[in-house]
Amino acid sequence: MAYAITHYFPGGTKEQYEASIAAVHPAGGKSLPKGQLFHVAGPSAGGWSIVAVHESKKSWEQFRDDILMPQMKTGIKGGFTSPPQETTFEVHNLQK
Repeated sequence: MAYAITHYFPGGTKEQYEASIAAVHPAGGKSLPKGQLFHVAGPSAGGWSIVAVHESKKSWEQFRDDILMPQMKTGIKGGFTSPPQETTFEVHNLQK
C-alpha cells in the first residue's frame, strides 16, 4: 500500500530545500529515490512544505533510515537546520 509523508520546516526556505534535495535525491535532486512515486514541495505559511508518496511504508523507512536521516544528522551545507514536523499516513486513494 502506498505511504505518504508530509514534512513542514518552520522558517524553511527555497534555498535550504534546493540544497537538501540535491543531497538526498539521485542526480543532484533531479530524480526520485528508489520506491518514491511522487514528490512536491513549496513555500507554505511560515516555512517550507514537502509531500512525498512512496510505494510502501517499508520503502519510506528504507529511504529515511539509509539516506535522509544520516545526511540530515551530519548536516547538509545550506540545507534545513532543524528536523521537520512530520505527518505520515497510508494512502487510501492515489490517482495518476
